[in-house]
Amino acid sequence: MTAGGSNQKTSQSAQAKATGADFEHNLQRLDQLANLGLIAAGVAHEIKNGLVAINTFIELALQKSQDQELSETVRREMQRIDTLVTQMLRLAVPVSATKEPVHIHDLLDYGIRLLQHQLSGKMITLHRRYQAVPDTVRGDASQLQQAFINLLLNAVEAMGTKGELTVATENGVGENGIKSIKIAIQDTGVGIPQENLSRLFEPFFTTKKNGTGLGLAICQRIVHDHDGTLTAQSQASHGSTFSILLPLL
Repeated sequence: MTAGGSNQKTSQSAQAKATGADFEHNLQRLDQLANLGLIAAGVAHEIKNGLVAINTFIELALQKSQDQELSETVRREMQRIDTLVTQMLRLAVPVSATKEPVHIHDLLDYGIRLLQHQLSGKMITLHRRYQAVPDTVRGDASQLQQAFINLLLNAVEAMGTKGELTVATENGVGENGIKSIKIAIQDTGVGIPQENLSRLFEPFFTTKKNGTGLGLAICQRIVHDHDGTLTAQSQASHGSTFSILLPLL
């Protein structure tokens, strides 16, 4: 056997061992994440039960309070805790999707209407470019709306006044040649630093001052449950684009 052949076999053996070690490490990480998910779901459930009694007591106490500012602060913070716990439950134990034919353009328009006041207040210009025909997928309308509204809200929050929000659709081809619809939500906001792009969909990772770091993780879970993909592209100071690819009905 030549020296070259021996070196090649040694290199292949080392590469195989490294691949095996990586695979084992990933399996252990998935197992740990699964256990953490079960723990988080249990803790979140217990917190939510406790919040019912706490909310009742606080509401009665606040009715007797003369300090309106304090009352509103307490209510707002209790609502924030409840929202956080609800998001944890949705991430750890996702609700089963009830799938039926839904029109993507209708869901996008609904989300835009909900944010119209914020768009007007910040003088944001909206560009709607619906080119996908057809636009029907089999999905859970409520869950898909949640994902779209979250992405639209993130785009609005990333922009100052007089920004531009573009919501576009087009037909394309997904994995295995499946006919799909691509939804792109683009903003002209502050952008996302390159070092943060790879962590965007990690639970609890956030760069927002009061963010929970669960919104994008839940969006990704919803899209994945609909056999789709969610990706992000961004450039600092030039805005971001979040793209969803879903198989057509």
